[in-house]
Amino acid sequence: MAIASSIPLVFSVQRCKPELVAPTKPTPHEHKLLSDIDDQAALRFQVPFIQFYEYNPSMQGKDPAEVIREALANALVFYYPFAGRLREGPNGKLIVDCTGEGVMFIKADADVTLEQFGNALHPPFPCFDELLYDVPDSERMLNCPLLLIQVTRLKCGSFIFAIRFNHVICDGIGLKQFMSTISEMARGATSCFISPIWERHLLDAGDPPRVIFYHHEYDEVEPTAISWPLDNLVQRSFFFGPVEVSTLRSLLPLHLCHCTTKFELLTACLWRCRTIALNLNPNEKVRMLCTGNLRSKFNPSLPLGYYGNVIVFPAAITTVRNLLHNPLGYTVELVKQAKASMTKEYAKSVAALMVLRAKQLNFTKIVGSFVVSDLTKIGFEDIDFGWGKAVFAGAAKAVGVISFFVSTKSTKGEVGTSVPICLPAPAMERFEKELDNMLKGHLLGF
Repeated sequence: MAIASSIPLVFSVQRCKPELVAPTKPTPHEHKLLSDIDDQAALRFQVPFIQFYEYNPSMQGKDPAEVIREALANALVFYYPFAGRLREGPNGKLIVDCTGEGVMFIKADADVTLEQFGNALHPPFPCFDELLYDVPDSERMLNCPLLLIQVTRLKCGSFIFAIRFNHVICDGIGLKQFMSTISEMARGATSCFISPIWERHLLDAGDPPRVIFYHHEYDEVEPTAISWPLDNLVQRSFFFGPVEVSTLRSLLPLHLCHCTTKFELLTACLWRCRTIALNLNPNEKVRMLCTGNLRSKFNPSLPLGYYGNVIVFPAAITTVRNLLHNPLGYTVELVKQAKASMTKEYAKSVAALMVLRAKQLNFTKIVGSFVVSDLTKIGFEDIDFGWGKAVFAGAAKAVGVISFFVSTKSTKGEVGTSVPICLPAPAMERFEKELDNMLKGHLLGF
């Protein structure tokens, strides 16, 4: 169900001048190659995350912004590539120039309390642009800081930690590993519990590169396909607790009821609603891409501490007509098939495609693509800078066609999953109407 918003929360934020935080000790000045999985057009974007922390009386007198800033500088000694800059090498391949210049850091104060955000924290957040200030020209791929961090102190003693990271340098699990190191050092550690491992060659294409799967996620699209971004975009979040999940599960045939995960069910539901909302041509092909973490698929295993991208985006593909004329079970089966292709061999095939194809399709720019990423099992909420675990942690909003599953609670205290969606305003109205019908046990189509 859509998460209702009452009177919009408005507050002001006073920011200090953005500064570069560099490693506290000298670090190697070298060039590091990204893997062929890292270095793809579809990952050349920034992702914002946000974490809320309650006031802790035992930390009285300590400034969270200063504690985190100092811990960040210490952590960068071990994760020094984050303090570097991306350069473009031969054939457009990105290289990390480990310059030690540092990451962008902002200290801020807001005249608002944590309680005023409400007891059901969920994206999108009010005044988010104030909680993670977009420093001019900081979002470019080349020659810019790879991380932007803002710590905003609230007048109740709570604080908000917001971070924006360049996706080519790491995935969500890699980011969590780095943030865990910052939190450990904020609590007094002097070394990493898990040492960072670069070794990006492990995710390179083979020699010779061999494409052994058909990768629909990188298909060339029809010239008539609509490109992102669209006008008049709005963000809303939708909550799925036990009641909502049970209702949606009742729309499945018996043979799928007990073998379908919540992720598969919600992804199928959202893909269908989004497709209806966009009013696309019935003959147009639409794609659902689920982000898959492949760390468990490698044998021998990747080294503990590897923080590069170990993800693929296997796609389910069908026409608008087929998606909407068939029951929900049809969509669930497509999602299951896409998930089943997540293997080490699939990743090597993707890497080979990136090497062999001169022009890479950026599927994040195609309206008919819907990308979903499940963050509920990564554990961002466990990151503790000394004030305790986060009361909310996860993606701050949908990023274009990409939606993230994040763990949240409803206003009634129910534990569930929130999914932020980004659509043009008229499409969002149609999306909400279709989802409401499904949550009443009705499945509509054309």
